[in-house]
Amino acid sequence: MVYKKFAVALLAAAVGACTQIDSAPQNANVSDNGAAQDPAASGGEHSAISQNILNVTEPALPPDDIWQRLRQGFTLDRETHRPKVKDYVKYFSSNHGYMARVTERARRYIFHVAEQLEQENIPLEFALLPIVESAYDPFAYSHAQASGMWQFIPATGRSFGLHQNWWYDGRRDVVESTRAASEYFNYLSAKFDGDWLLVLAAYNAGEGTVRRARERNARQGKGTSFWDLKLPRETQRYVPQLLALAEVVSRSDHYRVPLHDVGNEPYYAAVNVGSQIDLAQAAELAGVEIEELYLLNPGFNRWATDPEGHHRLLVPREKSARFIEALEKLPADQRVSWQHYRVARGDSLSVIARRYETTIAAIQQANKLRGSNIRAGQTLLIPSASGPNAQYAYAIDQRVKRRQSSGKGQKTNYTVRPGDTLWGIARKLDVKVRELASWNSMAPGDTLRPGRKLVAYSGAQSSESRTTRKLSYRVRSGDSLYRIARKFRIDISDIVRWNKISKNSYLQPGQRLTLFVDTANNG
Repeated sequence: MVYKKFAVALLAAAVGACTQIDSAPQNANVSDNGAAQDPAASGGEHSAISQNILNVTEPALPPDDIWQRLRQGFTLDRETHRPKVKDYVKYFSSNHGYMARVTERARRYIFHVAEQLEQENIPLEFALLPIVESAYDPFAYSHAQASGMWQFIPATGRSFGLHQNWWYDGRRDVVESTRAASEYFNYLSAKFDGDWLLVLAAYNAGEGTVRRARERNARQGKGTSFWDLKLPRETQRYVPQLLALAEVVSRSDHYRVPLHDVGNEPYYAAVNVGSQIDLAQAAELAGVEIEELYLLNPGFNRWATDPEGHHRLLVPREKSARFIEALEKLPADQRVSWQHYRVARGDSLSVIARRYETTIAAIQQANKLRGSNIRAGQTLLIPSASGPNAQYAYAIDQRVKRRQSSGKGQKTNYTVRPGDTLWGIARKLDVKVRELASWNSMAPGDTLRPGRKLVAYSGAQSSESRTTRKLSYRVRSGDSLYRIARKFRIDISDIVRWNKISKNSYLQPGQRLTLFVDTANNG
């Protein structure tokens, strides 16, 4: 920890000072100007040593609160006189509900983000960047196919070591995506001579866009700072948003903004399970809800971890000892369930893999198959989920495109009580958390206030699949309903229904459309 290093450095300074005093002549002290003084006049050398030690400042204790820790690591000039920064300060400071929600959603991750940024010598304002990027939602997905709380697109994610396959997407992995984001920030910092505002701009608009804007200004004899450059409109808003967030967090009392109480301590512990494991089984071993396990391990697409690894699972810190102890008693071959399948005529590994929601590679590995040849009558071991699909709340296995419910079924009204959570209410009402959130225009991690009225619909068809994301899509020149539907692999009739427009509508550039996109098919 940086605080321990600081304390050691101060102690070393004190010892060094004592050594210097001990090396002075025994019968004299030395004044600031080098003249010898009578020891009796100043109390002697031991008095000098004592005085020197007493003057050493006690190292400051680490803050108990993560927000105070961030404030101590803020280094950027917040440029609060700039009109766009002023506008966003006003926006964030007047939207108390939003700030309460996003800081509550950040509670699982933000300590670990701050640790990583400190380790890489990156300003701690960057710990607030996931608020701008994704509202600290590790399942966030954009129309540009960016995913995770740091919003990596597939290609950039791969460039920084974020693996993406059927089982796992490193762009959503909390640890790996934060590591990759830190590497990316430092890469951009080297490109832009440590100018962190240019780093932010390049993270949003791309390194080439910012470099060309600077070169253009340099040729014209203009300034080359962020504020001087002609950049995309989104980027012109992006940097001021982060600066405004830093201002509001830095002076939250002044702006009367509620920040969720988050301690300056780890939320999770990483456990190497050593093999593939069913996530429902892992949640049971750890004594946590499976939703909690998915929120800490959002990189896993399916009902289990990737059989090829990595095999790290994040669990709440206070549950880690229990999880490790239970895991040690469970042999690796019992960490997933298995089904025996008798190969029928016409079967192939790809057909069987689709049927059992697994991969060809997983079947090959389980059955020690070198190729894809199988024969009728052969018995195969198939890894399978131990529980029903609905139990795996955020898994992509539930890919049937269920659209947002229109509220069919029997309506139930519920008044939020002190201590209630969305998860608890969903269990009481026997509905899914995402459905309950959707019916009430909320996100699953939103803060509930006592007295709020919620509605639920029993017997209603499920709303969206766990991987469906609501997007606001801006129509581009040349777009048509057919082109947009093909791009996002959705139906034209759904676009028409969601936006209450005609199938023959002419789309205007700049028009906004609401889309519900399945990230399993668009990742």
